[in-house]
Amino acid sequence: MKKQLTSSVRFVLNSLLLLTILLLSACTATAPAAAPTSLPATQAAAPQATSTPASVVPQRGPGGRPGSTSTFASVAPTHSDLAYANLSDAQKLDLYLPTSGNGPFPLVIMIHGGGFMMGDKADGAGLTGVDALLSAGYAVASINYRLSGEAIYPAQIHDAKAAVRFLRANASQYNLDADHFAAWGASAGGNLAALLGTTCGVSELEGADLGNAETSSCIQAVVDWFGPIDFLKMDEQFSGSTCPQTHNDANSPESMLVGAPIQSVPDLVKTTNPIQYVDENDAFFFIEHGTADCNIPPIQGQLLAEALGSNKATYILLEGAGHGGAQFETAENLQQVIDFLNQHLQ
Repeated sequence: MKKQLTSSVRFVLNSLLLLTILLLSACTATAPAAAPTSLPATQAAAPQATSTPASVVPQRGPGGRPGSTSTFASVAPTHSDLAYANLSDAQKLDLYLPTSGNGPFPLVIMIHGGGFMMGDKADGAGLTGVDALLSAGYAVASINYRLSGEAIYPAQIHDAKAAVRFLRANASQYNLDADHFAAWGASAGGNLAALLGTTCGVSELEGADLGNAETSSCIQAVVDWFGPIDFLKMDEQFSGSTCPQTHNDANSPESMLVGAPIQSVPDLVKTTNPIQYVDENDAFFFIEHGTADCNIPPIQGQLLAEALGSNKATYILLEGAGHGGAQFETAENLQQVIDFLNQHLQ
């Protein structure tokens, strides 16, 4: 039976989690996986960088991200706080539209990280790239979703799918190309973006009661930056490294997400794993991970790429990069993302 924690206990656990994540910046993985040779994976040549802590924000609100070299966007949203559902105040998104071009514009849906328990659509919590996307002719929708302190899984993927359906149902109103949608997420947001990419037509994850039930929530492309994929394997995959092995703990972000220690509810946890749903209908994937990530084992993204296959997935390891940070945000790396989107959304 899932037990709801009191708000005071959640506050203490959230504080402890934030402290733990900040301490992880000092960690260096000693046994990360190499890129699979069977995939079009690129071993990116990039300057060495110290591991950057997970980008989390302890409350909703605007601002930059720890370890980030840039702000989320240099412009204000074209439309702010659009409600894509009405069950929770969290179910809102900001929509950015290009200032040049006639449209309709292909859309990239950005999903913030923060351990499923923190973060906000205004800061991205580990993501950057709005300016680059707008310059390349893409509309951008940055979404909020119910955090684990408000609702446990599958509320988060229900919200993400509801946002996709809302944007597609209202595509003509906002000058969007309803046939060309992508999702881009970092960390926790990477997990949700990956789920969007592999669960087209999976009714139990749809959250159809949140609105626009007759509209498709399928997307055509995914950018997954260091997202957790198989929660149940993460501590095992960090075994033998200097990275903390705490994902099985009752107060880990993953356990808080599902409302119980993850190993005690394996059947529920398996529904958070995008690999469980891989089939021929999946979106195209661009997956990046840092070799020195002490939050999420780099092999997580590799295994997802292998499951998808070389015709659907590109997997890139950034040497020396941690859980986000400057190496992900370089102009060269952002251009790789744009090139991928151009290939699959144009």
